[in-house]
Amino acid sequence: MANTITLKRRIGSVRNTRQITKAMELVAASKMRKAQEYALAGRTYRQFAYSLLTRLSAITEVGEHPLFVSRPVKNRLYIVVTSNGTLAGAYNANIIRLLTRRVLADQKAGIKTKAIAVGKQGAKFARRVEGIDLIAAYTEIPDHPEANDIRSILNTAIELFRDVLIDDVSILYTQFKSNLVQEATSLSLLPARFENTEEENSLNNTTFEPSIDVVLDNVAERLLEVQVWQALLESLASEHSMRMMAMKNATDNASDIIDDLTLAFNTARQAAITQELAEITGGAEAMK
Repeated sequence: MANTITLKRRIGSVRNTRQITKAMELVAASKMRKAQEYALAGRTYRQFAYSLLTRLSAITEVGEHPLFVSRPVKNRLYIVVTSNGTLAGAYNANIIRLLTRRVLADQKAGIKTKAIAVGKQGAKFARRVEGIDLIAAYTEIPDHPEANDIRSILNTAIELFRDVLIDDVSILYTQFKSNLVQEATSLSLLPARFENTEEENSLNNTTFEPSIDVVLDNVAERLLEVQVWQALLESLASEHSMRMMAMKNATDNASDIIDDLTLAFNTARQAAITQELAEITGGAEAMK
């Protein structure tokens, strides 16, 4: 009897867990659809920003701009995008693994590492690792970040680069490719770069106010803002997608465990009934 009672309690416990994981799966699926829409829409905006900078570079010397100057790398800054919570599969582990590889490579090359963590998980890891100077941690990024949400991150990176305190800035994030495929990747932010395209330059007869240098300065910062913003959108879509899949797998596993426990419970109960019948029959025979 004790065995059946234990099995019944375990079945109830697993059922409660399955309800929780199912609810988390549905919530993640809802957030994933919205985040996916934002991420896909943001890619078009980023492409137009690159196109504008490419055309500007054709009529001015971009390489002389402070944000485009390349110099030997002695100090590198990583902007690490992770989540605040867990239960998202390998989402955080993939980014942390990528950061670890990059830091080890920098240490071998004699490059010092600084980090800005976006998300609690990245901040926890950076604090524990020797050789990483954690400059700041941002843990209040909403599901649909706006310019004001990332301005302080960008300002910190730009200020350090202008003051020659760091020579290179990269952002580590998870690129959303599909509901089943997400890839941890690295994107170089500073020195700023532009993509050469075959588009014809349509700005030759354009008048810039107050000057082309001022316009380029604003465009360069907007381009960096777009890159950080898009990286956050891609990461959020990836996080919700991986959490949805993780919770779906947990729900399926809970259902399998419930089936196994139910089978064991029925077997134990049948054995107990058979034993009781045998004892009754044996007692009746003994009384004859």
